[in-house]
Amino acid sequence: MDRGRAKSTMSTTAAVGCMKTLLMIFNFIFWVTGISILALGIWTKVDLYKYMELSTIYYKDSPWILIAVGALIVIVGSFGCCCTAKGNVVLLYMYGLFLVLVFAVELGAGAAGFFYKGKLEQGFKEGLENALKQYGNGNQAMDELQTQLHCCGSKSYVDWFSTPWEETKNGSRAVPRSCCKTDVCNNMDVKDANVTDINTTGCYTKVVDFMQSNMAVIAGVAFGISFFQLLGALLACCLAKRVNKSKYEQMA
Repeated sequence: MDRGRAKSTMSTTAAVGCMKTLLMIFNFIFWVTGISILALGIWTKVDLYKYMELSTIYYKDSPWILIAVGALIVIVGSFGCCCTAKGNVVLLYMYGLFLVLVFAVELGAGAAGFFYKGKLEQGFKEGLENALKQYGNGNQAMDELQTQLHCCGSKSYVDWFSTPWEETKNGSRAVPRSCCKTDVCNNMDVKDANVTDINTTGCYTKVVDFMQSNMAVIAGVAFGISFFQLLGALLACCLAKRVNKSKYEQMA
């Protein structure tokens, strides 16, 4: 009888050790995810906001939300490592509950992004059109976007031909030098635009085409990350249950 009980105790202890290892691996990945979101928020606040502000529906608090979420995940991931190492049943259940809440929030955010995809695209389109109309008034975001994405205009380079800025060039069918793809026009605006010297694809077209061609991959990665939290919650709850069982067997 004692031999059977000892064998059962050893089996439970081995299971607890295995689950702790798996949960520690999950915690590390979860922690790295938080660091990535935190870095994205900081990058958005420091540099990326210049492009995001081109959209008419850009929210200035978005970078701070990313920073806060990333920092929270880092803190909770660290908390998860501590309660996993200590094997505290109550804290493990709390950790599992938090991961379920994270899953629900991420799933909701993903669904909202999918349903508002058209609105986001429209906001970006309107923002680019406004940037074209206001070009030359000290706003450098359009130049930086065209340089970084190797694009020109909104839907096409010809969008520049009907802008107030182009009128200052006396109707010479000009585009800004940020549209250039060769050294021919590096130091001047392009008049009588030659398609061999400039990028002809519009920035809106380039971004939307990229999103549409990679939508399945983006959605798959997003939902994969969301359901990954459920795996962590399941591991935390299973570990808590095993720890309880181990304590009961030791007392019996």
